[in-house]
Amino acid sequence: MSLWESVAELELRVDGYRLERRESETPSGWTRVTTTVALAGAGQDGVGEDVTYDAEMHDGVPDELMLAGTWSLEDFSHRLDDLEELTEGYRRWAFESAALDLALRQREIGLGEALGREERPVRFVVSTRAAPERWLAAAPELEFKLDAEKDWDRELLRRLRELDCVRVVDLKAYYRGTSVDLAPDPELYRAVADELPDAIIEDAWLEDGLREALAGAEDRLSFDAPVHSLSDLDGLPLEPRWLNIKPSRFGTVRELFETIEACEERGIRMYGGGQYELGPGRLQIQRLASIFYPDGPNDVAPGDYNEGEPREGLPQSPLPAPEGSGF
Repeated sequence: MSLWESVAELELRVDGYRLERRESETPSGWTRVTTTVALAGAGQDGVGEDVTYDAEMHDGVPDELMLAGTWSLEDFSHRLDDLEELTEGYRRWAFESAALDLALRQREIGLGEALGREERPVRFVVSTRAAPERWLAAAPELEFKLDAEKDWDRELLRRLRELDCVRVVDLKAYYRGTSVDLAPDPELYRAVADELPDAIIEDAWLEDGLREALAGAEDRLSFDAPVHSLSDLDGLPLEPRWLNIKPSRFGTVRELFETIEACEERGIRMYGGGQYELGPGRLQIQRLASIFYPDGPNDVAPGDYNEGEPREGLPQSPLPAPEGSGF
């Protein structure tokens, strides 16, 4: 039985739903806004999170969709197919994940039990643009996922190598018109590959001579931003050895599970990624990691790491295995 088939026939009763808006000022100076979708039925709430980055779009989250009824999870997903308001993937994921959560809670089981999988403690890394030394002063055992910067030179990379804590370097080559865009640079690519020989290299541009700059590092290449479906995975310029799984990119539970299953079958190692969730989405990406890739360099650190300066007293890796019903 496939992963999707394990949950497709789960029944959920929906009486209605409500929306909960969350906002947080980030350390880098922008306001993060997300919307929690809470499906209610049979005395339970199932929740999901819309992580759309454009704050203004959260003013238009639909609040009167006709979703009441008793559905299988598959039929509920087909119902969402018919709604023009849910064509955007992040918003669709909020309703899909809420439905999965509600179906599991109404049956009083957790996701791992539904899939016949063990839920295990989760290793996590901290994603930061701050100097990792500042975090290490507060928590020496931390590991990191770093966004590369255009001014990185070999001296800086050698210092990072000496710290022996950088597990993933994100080259951000597939973003356009955002504050995190990073133009492909063969010298930077070559330096990262040479000076951080054990780090996973995420979202490198592989055209225009850039692939040659990463010669010898092919088994460390990973992708994130270009992959929203199994067909996207199949369409990459090479079959990666790693994939960053961000469930909100996939839109539907089925598309997510089919891609995870393909990775398992092909020997593509996975790790979880986050979208600066402010609500239940953060716990959900941690639960997925606990089931499918608990030992990966998971960018699913507790939300406390996104708030304020480096400090002592935050939860450390690994996180305990999830408990209780739901997603």
